[in-house]
Amino acid sequence: MLSRTLALPATHEVAASVAALLSDLGGGAPSVLVHKDSHTPDVPDAPTPDPPARPRLLGPSGLGAATLLITPPDGTSGSAVLPVISSTGSAPPRVTAIAPVQQKVAPTESLTAATLSGPTGLTMSPGLTAAPWVDESATPTNRRIPTGPTGLGTASTRRSGGTETTIPPLYCPPPMRDDPALAAVVNERIIAWASAIGLYEGRLDDLRDAGFGRLIMLAHPDCNDPDRLLAAAKCAVAEWAVDDYYCDPGADDTAPDGTPSSAQAELGPKLELAAAAIDPVHLPARYAARVEQAMQADPILRAFRGGFVHLAEFATPTQLARLRTEIAGWFIALGAEAGWRQSGRTPQAWEYLTNRQPHSFLPCMAPIDIVGGYELQAAEYTDPRVRRVITTAALASQLVNDLYSMAREDRSDGTEFNLPTVLVAEEGCTRREAVLRTAELHDELMHRFELEAAPLAALGSAELRRYLTGVWAWLGGSRAWHADSRRYSD
Repeated sequence: MLSRTLALPATHEVAASVAALLSDLGGGAPSVLVHKDSHTPDVPDAPTPDPPARPRLLGPSGLGAATLLITPPDGTSGSAVLPVISSTGSAPPRVTAIAPVQQKVAPTESLTAATLSGPTGLTMSPGLTAAPWVDESATPTNRRIPTGPTGLGTASTRRSGGTETTIPPLYCPPPMRDDPALAAVVNERIIAWASAIGLYEGRLDDLRDAGFGRLIMLAHPDCNDPDRLLAAAKCAVAEWAVDDYYCDPGADDTAPDGTPSSAQAELGPKLELAAAAIDPVHLPARYAARVEQAMQADPILRAFRGGFVHLAEFATPTQLARLRTEIAGWFIALGAEAGWRQSGRTPQAWEYLTNRQPHSFLPCMAPIDIVGGYELQAAEYTDPRVRRVITTAALASQLVNDLYSMAREDRSDGTEFNLPTVLVAEEGCTRREAVLRTAELHDELMHRFELEAAPLAALGSAELRRYLTGVWAWLGGSRAWHADSRRYSD
């Protein structure tokens, strides 16, 4: 007690959080914090908003957790509120301060993720409750898997094939916001753009039902500008179209020059042209016209080119170069998967997961700061410790895709790879056991991200803290979209 009285005031944000905890002799942490709308001015006798404020769950626990709670614009603390890019196009003020943890912790309470009964991320969306999806107190052998998650997206976590195809609960946050009106605006603009460039010609209803506007709305809760969200959506749809046009069964079996070939043989050349669409080649004059002719003849190439042109309105050259790098790694991974198909070989689990790190949602996650209206510097993005947590999150999100896309892939006429399929082939287990194992590996990655992202946020810049917050929000939004999208649940 004497040392606390004589101690100098803490100046570092982590030290301030520790000091706050040491000086508070109260009881355990409250189960919820009441969220105050950061846009409501603090005026005496102000009328009560309609509907009334709803409870917001606490954020993460553990080392550095305080730095993942972004200070709202009005300076209040106690909940993670992302600064929002509005439809006016004006960027939010840069984050300059991080609110210390304002919660009481019992002296015997552990702050490790192993004790948590459910998602403990940055914040839960108002009005959405996260049940303890996995009973962490049970041992792996007697753990009881609940019947399924509750809240947004749960209707489509069950399929008509019985327990064999039921998707188990996943350790993942719910989305931080749900704005169906904004999602609808972005989605319809995607359809208009795709129609104009001939993308998904004859299949625009399928594109509309997939709801990519909803994905981008859920995954980027710090932006409500439809134009900025549309720029990210164009790039995402172009990336999905690569799978649908170049990789899936029934892909075009002609070469870029129009000569007969095979889809597998031409995947590499087509990806090479896609790379040229986002990183223009500068050929001698006599050949430049042929390249342009190839670009105009393929709707995928038109989509990539148009998406990058639109995104460049909001991004710096460094940010665009980052996205190109992530897409290039993904293209390499697509080539490796094509090799498995051509040889008829099923990869082992370690080989598959190695492939799925770049063949993941890294290209979709790379523009998080572009959409948010700030820039994470290259020195931080490429730091090995930061790279580890970002790729961990991307791989975890890819395993979500593996689980939700199984039913779609089962209907395919060709060879499709997902982790449950790989585990069945390697370990000789049942399909259901492989699904549960995939869910466990997803949860392991999510716990790793939580534990390692928090101290990085404590030591990094305000932009890194916000970017890691955005990654967490992206994970929750992506899972909710996978659960609801008719692309996977029709």
